[in-house]
Amino acid sequence: MTDPIASRGLSPRFWRKPLERLSRVEWEALCDGCGKCCLNKLEDEDTGEVALTRVACRLLDDSTCRCAQYEIRHQFVPECIVLTPKNLEDNLYWMPQTCAYRLLHEGRDLPDWHPLVTGDPNSVHAAGVSMQDRTVSEFDTPEEDWEDHIIEEPI
Repeated sequence: MTDPIASRGLSPRFWRKPLERLSRVEWEALCDGCGKCCLNKLEDEDTGEVALTRVACRLLDDSTCRCAQYEIRHQFVPECIVLTPKNLEDNLYWMPQTCAYRLLHEGRDLPDWHPLVTGDPNSVHAAGVSMQDRTVSEFDTPEEDWEDHIIEEPI
């Protein structure tokens, strides 16, 4: 079997390098495509605890778990965060527990189902870790109902 990472021009196991040394292409490749970062979150004002909801950003394609307008997403969702090694620490509190960026920052390895490990971009869906076909639209769900759509992590 051909190494899918090398075929994409990435070094095998590149994610073992310090995150700040990754190229932009390597950084982007860390995303497992679960779609959880594109879910609306609720933050408890008293405790700071963050809960994920099934209420998806208007740009999330529920079938692929990818942003439908990734390159120009800020034109539609100005508050969308561009995650970088420099701002990772400030954003860990809301990131999904299974997120590669979070896991690697915490000194842990990628899970066995991660597409970079399996070579299969659909392995995140097959493992049941993604939000594929599990979300509700933020346009169809009033904000006062978001609490009804809180999900438990990890999925």
